[in-house]
Amino acid sequence: MIENYFSAEDVSEFRIWLNYADRFVVISHMSPDGDAIGSSLALCRYLKSLGKEAVALVPDTPPDFIRWLPGIDELMIYDSDPDAAERVIYQADVVCCLDFNVVKRIDKVAASFLYTKAKKILIDHHPYPGATFNVILSYPEASSTAELVFHFICALGGFSHIDYDIAECLYTGMMTDTGAFTYNSNNSCLFNVISLLLETGIDKDRIYSRVYNTFSESRLRLQGYVLSEKMQIFYDMSTALITLTSKEMLRFNAKKGDTEGFVNMPLQIEGIMLSVFIREEKDQIRLSFRSSGNVPCNILASDWFHGGGHTNASGAEIKCSMEEAVARFHEAMKSWEKSDKDNIRQLFKK
Repeated sequence: MIENYFSAEDVSEFRIWLNYADRFVVISHMSPDGDAIGSSLALCRYLKSLGKEAVALVPDTPPDFIRWLPGIDELMIYDSDPDAAERVIYQADVVCCLDFNVVKRIDKVAASFLYTKAKKILIDHHPYPGATFNVILSYPEASSTAELVFHFICALGGFSHIDYDIAECLYTGMMTDTGAFTYNSNNSCLFNVISLLLETGIDKDRIYSRVYNTFSESRLRLQGYVLSEKMQIFYDMSTALITLTSKEMLRFNAKKGDTEGFVNMPLQIEGIMLSVFIREEKDQIRLSFRSSGNVPCNILASDWFHGGGHTNASGAEIKCSMEEAVARFHEAMKSWEKSDKDNIRQLFKK
């Protein structure tokens, strides 16, 4: 067995809860991605293997490219039935919070989450967790929450419960949250975990194909449009910017998940170390940030857009127009270019 991120002491309180708790709810963040869904479904299946009632709940619908995961049909979506979702939360003995660090990330689920009397545990790999949890298992150095759920199950003595379905969910979470292991994944411990998951018989090539090779023609045409017409390069700051409006998304019949991975593409250009993707989504602007090396895109996300995340992968949501968001981006770039704060400008030269 590999070295575990968590000790027996770290999980001792949760182990006590397992002795008396019967009803568990696993909640993840709005606009759930592969890591959020994969880790949630895996933990739910593990809890069910212990004879517990367990429900995975998300604020809104996940993208199509992960809707094949084992257990996805039992996923509860708050937007589809808010009353049922709130009842489940209020009746829960324990709420497991995965892949978010602050309550605002669960959007409309936050109110019932804050009012429930259930015990609350956070398992997450984003820095600076909030204080609304009874137990916090935060490990920002991890590749993904899915990796942490693997260690969590093992710390509880549940390694033997990790079957084919749990392994598929965990592997998908790790793979999607690292861009198929191209960032946040330079750790031998992660690949030791993957080796153990492969021993369950999962097919990593099949998983990759189901996630990345099942997009629609519309998505491929949208990608071509983005690269040809919407990508701007600022070589003086080693930075790329992509913007996409709701009107443009509609023009290409784009659906949820079709823009997955767009923010990573400019980093394939030699010399580009920071990529920012700004898109309109319903009544807000969503931003994705990716960087290479030691360029801290999480500082850009937090200082200028009230977001956050990791050094090389971050995000934010703001209420403003596309024009205002782009103007703020340019202001941030000018500030970084003039600033010596944390030697940020120097990092772009490395």
